[in-house]
Amino acid sequence: MEELHIIALNGNLGYGYDIASLEAGLALKPQLLGGDAGSTDAGPYYLGSGTALVKREQVRRDLGQALVRARAAKVPFVIGSAGMAGGEPNLQWVKEILLDIAREEGLHFKLATIHAEIDKTVIRNALNTGHITPMDDVPALTESAIMESERIVGQMGTTPFATALAAGADVILAGRACDTAIYAALPIARGYDPGLALHMAKIMECGAQCAIPLAPNDSLLGVIRKDHFLIRPLAEHRICTPDSVAAHTMYEQGDPLVIYEPEGRVDLDQAQFEQIDRQTVRVSGSRYTPAPQLRIKLEGARRIGYRAFTIAGVRDAAVIQNLDRIEETVRQAVRRNLQASVRDSDFRLEFLYYGRDAVLGELEPQRHIAPREVGVLIEAIAADQLTANYVLSLARSSFLHCPFEGRKTTAGNLAFPFSPSDMPAGAVYEFSAYHLMDVDESMQLFPIEYEEV
Repeated sequence: MEELHIIALNGNLGYGYDIASLEAGLALKPQLLGGDAGSTDAGPYYLGSGTALVKREQVRRDLGQALVRARAAKVPFVIGSAGMAGGEPNLQWVKEILLDIAREEGLHFKLATIHAEIDKTVIRNALNTGHITPMDDVPALTESAIMESERIVGQMGTTPFATALAAGADVILAGRACDTAIYAALPIARGYDPGLALHMAKIMECGAQCAIPLAPNDSLLGVIRKDHFLIRPLAEHRICTPDSVAAHTMYEQGDPLVIYEPEGRVDLDQAQFEQIDRQTVRVSGSRYTPAPQLRIKLEGARRIGYRAFTIAGVRDAAVIQNLDRIEETVRQAVRRNLQASVRDSDFRLEFLYYGRDAVLGELEPQRHIAPREVGVLIEAIAADQLTANYVLSLARSSFLHCPFEGRKTTAGNLAFPFSPSDMPAGAVYEFSAYHLMDVDESMQLFPIEYEEV
């Protein structure tokens, strides 16, 4: 074919989209409808817990509207990073919703489910044979980190998607995947330039986020040709410009001139962005270099305890001026009260001061400027929820009544917006694996299950 038309549903399954935009895209008879459903942006909790950031009702709404229309138009529908983290519980949760919709709507299609959770022994063997490399600013992976992980997923590239499409899948539901793989797999399999395909996919993965006004909750059209591709929003009131498309090319990129994917790298130093009509931008010049070694990014999460927290406000200038002194006094009071029952190593106590330096911490360049008011977040993490609640309660009461030099009141350092003030927040996870694993070929890691729905 001289060109392929691909539709991005939106930036994240569950964020919503304009039905009219989707219908306008399907009217163009595209070769594929894609939807990204996950990310690590929301942190390790959703991988560790196997739950989703977006709610069931959100996913059901987005999935149902698109699935019915895609099947009526006989357009393959591809979903990547199901359930946010793309682990097995996340994947099965979205699959259950999808099958419910299919039953209710009387739909018939060939479903490919691509699994992304990797057996820990496979990763441990790769570690022991020297085939795992840390991502930038990540410590070396250890065997204990692997085995303590609740689960570890691999971020699949284009090959599993291309394999499922070649097998005639009408709907593909995949675990953790590179965002680009959803949209680049078909063009690459059809012989289009991988550099153009991956660059176009990089822009499409957030839906109409590259348009003006930006919108992760709207649909986008990508058209790939021999030596360029086109990007256009599907809502009439949005436009793409060379600036907006180039800006999104740099989105979440460590290097603004290079896109790294499992298949290889895309160099953008020769890329050109041209306005060709009111809504559409033409992109050319993206150059692809195959990777000398196929590497899959690993993402793992392990539970480190349970959290309790409280949020309060401070408006008194004297309290704000003495926050560091109060914090140290509170830490000493908590240690003193816990001395007989809880060791220091069994809990973590953190203080964040929003309005002063909660975001940048010691890097905050304007920390010397006294704020008018401050939001105080006190967090306790311990091995169990009861201990976390206990530590937080001690810290909160100590902070509330903490004396300091020059204080003229007897109580009330904090103002609480809620009653009860203390919030038990459940399990806490951290990334235990954020590394690259050398592999000979990816299909062994990402098995595909086919079924007739």
